[in-house]
Amino acid sequence: MMKKVLLSLLSQKRIAGGAAVLAITQLISSGCGFLRDQAFSIVFPLDKDPIGIASVYIAAFRPSDLLFQIFVMSCLSVVLVPFLASHLAHDRREEMNRITSSTMVVFGIVFGLIALLMAILFPILAPHMVKFQGASLALYVRFGRIALLTNFLFVFGNTLGQYLITVQRYWIYGITPILWALGTIGGTYLLSPVIGSMGPIIGTLLGTVIYLIVRLIGAKNAGFKFSSLSEDLLHPELRQMGFLILPRMAALGALQLQLLLLDRLASGLAPGMVALNQFASNFESVIPGIVGISIAQSAFSILSQSAAKGNIAAMKKNIVHGVLFNLALSIPGAVALALLTQTAAWVLHLGAAVVPLFTHSLWIYCIAVPFESTNHIVLRSFYATKNTLWPAISSAVSCMVAVVAGTILLPELGVFALAIAYVVAQVGQTLFLGSSLSVILYRKTAATSSR
Repeated sequence: MMKKVLLSLLSQKRIAGGAAVLAITQLISSGCGFLRDQAFSIVFPLDKDPIGIASVYIAAFRPSDLLFQIFVMSCLSVVLVPFLASHLAHDRREEMNRITSSTMVVFGIVFGLIALLMAILFPILAPHMVKFQGASLALYVRFGRIALLTNFLFVFGNTLGQYLITVQRYWIYGITPILWALGTIGGTYLLSPVIGSMGPIIGTLLGTVIYLIVRLIGAKNAGFKFSSLSEDLLHPELRQMGFLILPRMAALGALQLQLLLLDRLASGLAPGMVALNQFASNFESVIPGIVGISIAQSAFSILSQSAAKGNIAAMKKNIVHGVLFNLALSIPGAVALALLTQTAAWVLHLGAAVVPLFTHSLWIYCIAVPFESTNHIVLRSFYATKNTLWPAISSAVSCMVAVVAGTILLPELGVFALAIAYVVAQVGQTLFLGSSLSVILYRKTAATSSR
């Protein structure tokens, strides 16, 4: 009896079960992330590498990620699932296939053309995006062009990922980032001795190909079939998404612009400071990834279906449960992480000269854990109602606050300024989004009861 109850609770069709699956895969993915950072520290030590290959690798993805988030993920990450979930709720599978197919083709063309133009202009734009010089700048250009290619492949992989989220196939969705990270690890250890500094980025590209193939197989097994688009390349609902995408473009663009500008500040410090800050941020993101993202992704389809049916009471109940569940796990997680900063430095095999900088940065980042984790759930709640305006406003303001804070504090606090700026942005976003969502749901409830 107990076994049946446990299996029911852990079913992918329930929030708790879906969250458990995503938490497990996210935990493994985070472990692979540590191994990736460790590989960089071992093969290209932060305090001994004059080029700063780890820092160049991280910074080189920012321009590509900025374009990808603005022109692709603005639709895929939050707008696509509610539309797919609406058809799933009414058992219209063929329409799901048509929207998914149209999304891949249209966004593949759009981002492909943008990426091609960016690759051509990269040598001209690079000196304005970072403060690297000489060999570091030349490597930044090479890495940046390959990053554009990987994000082009992610257009198709992430579209299929949203399909998998909608039909609640969380295992395939969660396993694929692990395979992607393993590609970078393998490239760093196995390819770097052969092709030098290009090893990590080539490994990342190979991992992206595997990521795409596995998601395609998973989606096909879940019922996806590529639909012929000869009559209507741009699906009618894709046009409707355009009105929702514009605010989301601003939101994701603001976040990526924040990262790019903060990296630009860090690139003017010692060679390894971009990587050191990112390593600390990666450790901090473990708890929000395991807790916040897992709960939010698991709840997203359910929240979207409740919103599509106009069941605001059920939606509010799931939001409250999700937030409380998140806080019960993320706060102790933040405390535990703060106590393990020295262990984190040991895992990364950091040199003695940079350990104090890393541990102090990580302590600061730990403050952001419960706020960032909560933001994932609150944001999905907005998107489930097809509301993207308030999250966009929040992201733009948070970006401005973070960049201003980082710029002001950098001369005095160095790399610590980046962690402080991030914490300030996350806290402000939680307060803004939480109060805005309360007002919106109150109005929807009042409107429903007055009918």
